[in-house]
Amino acid sequence: MTPRRTTIELSKGVFEVEWPLFGELSRGLALKVAREYDPELVIGIATAGVVPGAVIAAILNREFHSMVVSRRFGAETVRETPAVLSAAPSSVRGRRVLVVDETCDTGDTIRLAVAAMVNAGASEVRTAVAFQTGPYTPDFRALATESTIVLPWDREVLIDGELLPNPLYADALRAAL
Repeated sequence: MTPRRTTIELSKGVFEVEWPLFGELSRGLALKVAREYDPELVIGIATAGVVPGAVIAAILNREFHSMVVSRRFGAETVRETPAVLSAAPSSVRGRRVLVVDETCDTGDTIRLAVAAMVNAGASEVRTAVAFQTGPYTPDFRALATESTIVLPWDREVLIDGELLPNPLYADALRAAL
């Protein structure tokens, strides 16, 4: 019997994720978590980690909260390193927590979120991401790739009242054509 592959590996390039695939990856990630861990609550790292976090919390029938850990301060300001911009929910004290983000590369953001949970008194913290794109290895992942990930909600943004391709991904998308 051939062992089942639990991770899909993709080569470099651009990986445009459609809603149905993202939903299935989130569902699969929730099932992986359920097999090995029983979190009492799920924390989604805002902004993009809120989507898979909320889906995973709903599938696991667990309490959900979000917290902001970001490199972005407003629309134009981007820092080199992320910072915790909101406190960990007080409800983490003494509980098993699953921290969810959409991607992780260096792990800087997710490590800050984990530290915030530990400092707030969580009894145990594990991590899950939809996409592992770099050297940091979370406890759970749906997919590992070196590709640039373009999520369904990031593909287009409102600019001057018009829905246009997101400038953050414009170069990568053009290069992929």
